[in-house]
Amino acid sequence: MTAFAPPRTLPGHADEPGIIPLDMHPPVDLAEDLECFNAKLATYMSPEDIALVDAAYVFAAAAHRGQMRVSGEHYITHPLAVAESLADWHLDVQALRAALLHDVMEDTDISKEQIAERFGKVTAELVDGVSKLDRIEHQSFEEAQAENFRKMMLAMARDVRVILIKLADRQHNMRTLGSMRPEKRRRIARETLDIYAPIANRLGLNALYRELQELSFRYAYPLRYQVLEKAVKKARGNRREVVGKVLTAIRTALPAAGIEAEVAGREKHLYGIYRKMREKQLSFSQVLDIYGFRIVVKDRPTCYLALGALHALYHPVPGKFKDYIAIPKANGYQSLHTTLIGPFGTPVEIQIRTAEMHHVAESGVASHWLYKDAQAIDQLQQKTHKWLQSLIDLQSTSGDSTEFLEHVKLDLFPGEVYAFSPKGKIFALPRGATAVDFAYAVHTDIGDRCVACRINFETMPLRSELKNGDRVEIITAPTAAPNPAWLGYVKSARARSRIRHFFKTQQNEESVALGERLLAYALREMDFSLADISATAWDRLKRESGARSRRAILSDIGLGKRLPAIVARHLAEGLEAPAAGAPEKKHRNRPQAILIHGSAGVAVQLGKCCRPIPGDPIVGLIRKGQGLVVHTHDCPTLAKLRSERGNWVDVEWESGIDQLFEVGIRVVASNARGVLARLAAGIAETESNITDISMDDDRGATPTIYFTVQVSDRIHLARVLRALRRVPEVVRVARHINPQA
Repeated sequence: MTAFAPPRTLPGHADEPGIIPLDMHPPVDLAEDLECFNAKLATYMSPEDIALVDAAYVFAAAAHRGQMRVSGEHYITHPLAVAESLADWHLDVQALRAALLHDVMEDTDISKEQIAERFGKVTAELVDGVSKLDRIEHQSFEEAQAENFRKMMLAMARDVRVILIKLADRQHNMRTLGSMRPEKRRRIARETLDIYAPIANRLGLNALYRELQELSFRYAYPLRYQVLEKAVKKARGNRREVVGKVLTAIRTALPAAGIEAEVAGREKHLYGIYRKMREKQLSFSQVLDIYGFRIVVKDRPTCYLALGALHALYHPVPGKFKDYIAIPKANGYQSLHTTLIGPFGTPVEIQIRTAEMHHVAESGVASHWLYKDAQAIDQLQQKTHKWLQSLIDLQSTSGDSTEFLEHVKLDLFPGEVYAFSPKGKIFALPRGATAVDFAYAVHTDIGDRCVACRINFETMPLRSELKNGDRVEIITAPTAAPNPAWLGYVKSARARSRIRHFFKTQQNEESVALGERLLAYALREMDFSLADISATAWDRLKRESGARSRRAILSDIGLGKRLPAIVARHLAEGLEAPAAGAPEKKHRNRPQAILIHGSAGVAVQLGKCCRPIPGDPIVGLIRKGQGLVVHTHDCPTLAKLRSERGNWVDVEWESGIDQLFEVGIRVVASNARGVLARLAAGIAETESNITDISMDDDRGATPTIYFTVQVSDRIHLARVLRALRRVPEVVRVARHINPQA
C-alpha cells in the first residue's frame, strides 16, 4: 500500500470554517480495501500517480470523518467504490481524485476553491460537475432534479469524465439500495431506469447499462422481478439440453469452415425478458429466445464468413438479421445480429463481432482509456463528441430545465431507423421518426422550411413514418414555416426542440410588437407618447418590476401579463401633463385604434367563439397569457366580461386585407335526399371553401346543419348566405356564434 502524505492542513488557520487537518489515516477496517484499490491502480499507473490518488483519499476520509451511510458503513467506502469502478476503466489521476472527492462539496464545508487549491482546477471542475446545486429556490422537487441534471449534462459536454464519475456513483448507490426506504428505493430505481441507464447505453457502456437495468427492475418492481426470476430458474433446467446442443454444433461448424472463434452462451437479462413480454404482450412461456450466443472472431471479413457458416447450420428467421458493422449504432456498437431456428424449433439469437468490437461494446466511451490505439474507438469518440455538442444546442433552445430534461430523455433512446439522403448520407433516427424528424436531422433551416417530401421517389405527407433504408428527399419553400401540428408526431429531441424554439421566438417578436402598440395606446390616453419616456424611467421600471430588459416588459404587455395602463402610469411618473389651453402636439390627440391585419398569430388572436371577419365592428380584450383577443362587439362572451372593461382596447380592421377567415353558419333545412350536396354546391358557387360540417343529434324533419366556411369579409359572407337561401329545402340560415368555443 502506498504511504500516506504527511500530516498537514489547508492554507489558513486551523480554526477557520472548512479547514481540516489531513493527518487522519483510514479506519483500520478499510485498510484492506484501500490496499486492493492501490493494487488495481498499480496495473496501469506509476507509483507517483498512485501517491497523488491516495492524497485525495486522505483528504476525502478526513472531510467525511464521522459520517456514516444508511447501511451503517463508513461514508468513505462509497467514494472508494466509485473510484474503483473508474479504475476498472483505467481512468486518469484527475478523474480518480474527483471520484474520491465527489461528495465533499455537497456533504461537508469544503468549497470548490479549496479543492482547486489542493488538487488543481481540472479536478475541482469535475467535482463541481457531479455536485448537486444547493441554496437555490425551486418550485418543486422535480424542477430541482431537472436543474441538477441540466448542470451535470452541460458539465459532461465539456468533459465526458463527469458523467463517467456520476454513472459509477449511481452504480454503487444502486448496488447498496437495499438499505433505503421502499418509496425512496422505487424513486431512485425509476430515475435510474429513465435517465442513467439510457445514458450508459448512449455512451456504449453496455455492461454498466445492463447492470443498472437489472438493479432498477429489481427495486422498482420487486414482485415482478421475483416472479420472473423464479420462472427463468425453472426454465433454465428445461432448456439446458437445447443450449448444449447449439453450443456443440456451433463449436463444430465454425472450425470445419476454417474459422477460429470464441463461442460463449449467455442468458438474457431479466429486464430484457420483461420488456419484451410487455412490449409484445407475451406470457413468459411465449418468450422462447431467453438464450443467446456471442461469437468473437479475428477480423471483420471473418464475421461475415461466420455468418454464412451459421446460416448453413440452422435456418435464419426472415427479417431478424441486422448488420451493425456496416451501419454502427449511434453509441458506436458494432456486431452482426441474426436469429436462427435451433433444435426443437427454438429461436436462438447470435451476435458476431471482432475482439476490438467486443471491447467497445462492453466499455463504450471508456474504451478511450482502456484501448487507446483502436480505430473504432476514434470513431466512437467522434460520435460521442457530436452527441455532447447536440446537448449544448438543446440547452440553447430549451426554455427551462424541465424542458431540457424532456428533450434529453427523447434523445437517449437509441436510433432504430436508418434513412438515407439523396446523396447517400445515413441518418440514425428514433423509432417512429417522420420526414420532419429527417429534415431537422439534416439541418435546422431545412426543417423550418420543409413543405413536402419524397420517400423512395414517391411524394408523401411530412408525417409519414420512416422505415429502415428509406431514401428521403425534403422539399422546401423559402416562405414556409414550422406547423404547430408537427409537435404531435415528431419523435426526435432535435426536431421537437427546434420547433418549440421557433414558436417561442415568433411569440416573443409578436408580443413585443403588440406590447409596444398597446403601451403607446395607453400613453396617448394620458397625452404622452413613447418618445416622451426617458431611459431613466425605463431603468426605474426594470428595477421595480424585476424585468430583464425593456423588450421583456413589452413582451409581457403583449402577452397580457402586465396591464399597459399600469405600466404607462409608472413610466409617466414625473412627466408634466400639458397645461390647459396649451396647443396640442401632433401625437397628443385622441387615442388611435390598434389596427388588426387579420392573421391570427401568437400575440393577437381572433376569438374562436364569434370568429370576427373584416367588416365586423370589433373590440380587443387583453387576457393574461393570451395577449390581445379580438371579438365582435356583440359577442356573447364579451358581454360576460364587462367586469374586465378596463382591459378592453379599441381595435379596427386594417384596410386591404387579402386573406380568408373562418366563420360559422347555421342552416335549418328539410330532411330530403341530396340536400347536403345542394347546400355544398351553393357554397362552392360563391368561391368559398368548406372546412367543417356537423349536425345536431336530433335529426328530425328539419335537422340543423353547421358549416364552417372561409370568406374574405362580411360582403363575401352575405353572398354565401344568399346562395344558401336560394336552396328550396332551406328553412332558416344565419351566422353561427358559439359562446362555448
